Formats: sequence, C-alpha cells, structure tokens
Amino acid sequence: QVQLVESGGGLVQPAGSLRLSCAASGSIFSIRTMGWYRQAPGKEREFVAQITNGGRTDYSDSVKGRFTISRDNAKNTVYLQMNSLKPEDTAVYYCNADSTIGVFSGQGTQVTVSS
Repeated sequence: QVQLVESGGGLVQPAGSLRLSCAASGSIFSIRTMGWYRQAPGKEREFVAQITNGGRTDYSDSVKGRFTISRDNAKNTVYLQMNSLKPEDTAVYYCNADSTIGVFSGQGTQVTVSS
C-alpha cells in the first residue's frame, strides 16, 4: 500500500500563489508516477499535472504555464506550485500515485480562489 497526505491548501485571492505538498509513505519503491487531480463542485475529477520517476512532467492545458510540479525523492514528497491562480482553479486537489501495486489517492486539500 501507498499512503498519501496532502497539505498546503487554503484561501487565496485571484492572481495569488499557493504550494501544495504530498508526502508519500508505505511501498514508495513501487511508485512510478505521481500527480495531482482536482474536483470542483458539481464537476468530474480532472487531471492537473504529473511527474514520472525520471522527472518528465505533463500538465493540463488549463494550468500549463501557471502551475509547476516537482518532486523531492529524498523526502518522498511531490509539490505543486500554483501561480496566477484564478477563481476557476477552486477545487479539492488530490495527490495521486501510480505504482506497480495499484493506483492510490490522498484525501484531498481544498483550494479556494476568491476575493
């Protein structure tokens, strides 16, 4: 099993920034890709960004150029730096780990962008 704990969410004004963190524990040796998804009220969960063990990154078109995903393998932690936030970025953000033993998700952290 892989356990994921997100942190760093909160309330921020439009054009502001936040950094989310996701700490992984358990069978971390099995993790291949870590990423972030989000779910806004009344909408389906959507892909935000991901990073492979080799450091390759992918982003959804809606966040490309504003969000940056990174990982610290020594700390088993992945980060999502979110800049130029917009009200439409408001959602619960979930950390995701794709591993050789399955796909795991955290409990989520709320991000609210509002003035």
